[in-house]
Amino acid sequence: MLNGAHGIAGEWGHNPLPAPTPRELDAMPRCYCGRANCIEAWISGTGLAADFKRRTGRTLHGPDIASAAANGDEPARAAMEDFHDRFARALASIVNVLDPDAIVIGGGLSNIDTIYSELPARVERYAFTPEGHTAILKNLHGDSSGVRGAAWLWTEAEAIG
Repeated sequence: MLNGAHGIAGEWGHNPLPAPTPRELDAMPRCYCGRANCIEAWISGTGLAADFKRRTGRTLHGPDIASAAANGDEPARAAMEDFHDRFARALASIVNVLDPDAIVIGGGLSNIDTIYSELPARVERYAFTPEGHTAILKNLHGDSSGVRGAAWLWTEAEAIG
């Protein structure tokens, strides 16, 4: 496992959104870290909700936007289309650097089923993957996967040191 010199290896959410569209460049949402246009500001639950509100003036949480899209709400469908495209561009940059066999999605938005049907082909379109595609997998422990992993790492670190 790679921790990095400052303990933040893998914190890709504070890189700029790759290949932003003109509309994305116009929006340039501020991230909680203080920077603008971070991946986190676009493809987190709060990022999806903020994008939807900019488009429609309506306030919905990420899973509710996905549900509305599935039920035919056109603005929600358009927001989810852009969300999937942004997520794919961001993941493709990771695929190009690390070439993983699989990417496991965590967090609250990991419960949006369309992620697993929409992302694989899109990531393949944006990434340099001449030998095949990278699997996009749902975590095994739901929203608590990140906490479980952190607890496991802490337990392992305590055992070692």
